[in-house]
Amino acid sequence: MRRYASLGFLLLPALATASQIDYRIDPAASQATFQIRLLWVDNVNGHFTQVMGDVVPGPRPDSWVVDATIAVDSVSMPSSRIRQWVLAPAFFDAGHHPVIHFVSNPFAQDELDHGGMLTGYLSLRGVTAPIQFTMQPLHCEPLAMAPCRIMLSGHLHRSTFGMTSDHLALSDSVDLNLSITLQPESR
Repeated sequence: MRRYASLGFLLLPALATASQIDYRIDPAASQATFQIRLLWVDNVNGHFTQVMGDVVPGPRPDSWVVDATIAVDSVSMPSSRIRQWVLAPAFFDAGHHPVIHFVSNPFAQDELDHGGMLTGYLSLRGVTAPIQFTMQPLHCEPLAMAPCRIMLSGHLHRSTFGMTSDHLALSDSVDLNLSITLQPESR
């Protein structure tokens, strides 16, 4: 699993004092999308509509950690037949693994302002592996009670998570993109 995640997951804004404001991922305004090559000529696209989680203070001053989950059954695909196919045991195995979970390594506020890499661990189908996302630069207003949008992109290999079926028809490489909206909440 490499870097790319289209799930709308999670980073933080130039934030107010942690003791005054928490940030929650707004599931209604966040999503994760993915794209995989089919038969080397076309792409299959899908997106998850339920991305939830928090951004919490990290272990160092001015650091943050993203903790996000995606409901696997919130996947939307071009047809109901393809949706059933990706929810089946050969792919997401939604019956046994209903969520995808991402936890970032601590990152500094400065990394949000200038963009860069967000690293962490993705758990999918009972397998946890390192992942890396490219984060676009953003600036969120400190002390503002307005939402803040974070854009992440990454890449993973299906085989890392045991999704080895249909390897002749589907690429092992999956592009992931996340559009995450953080909502500040006063304590």
